[in-house]
Amino acid sequence: MTGQFIQLLEQGFALMGIGMGFVFSFLVILVVSMLGMSKTVQALNKIFPEEVKVVEKPGKRSNVSEDEAIAVAIAVAKAQG
Repeated sequence: MTGQFIQLLEQGFALMGIGMGFVFSFLVILVVSMLGMSKTVQALNKIFPEEVKVVEKPGKRSNVSEDEAIAVAIAVAKAQG
């Protein structure tokens, strides 16, 4: 009875080791290939640079009258001392 249990336990650990080995090797291959592709794209960007378009956002313009702007400036000056 215990001999069969030990044998099943050994087979389970072997199967777990094989499975973890496949997952680890897949992840290593994935990381190495991603690093290789990143280096390739960086090299290609030096050869064929892309044009970067600058998009300017319109600024916020509030409808503040001149009298209100003066009043705010006076209030700020008075608050500062």
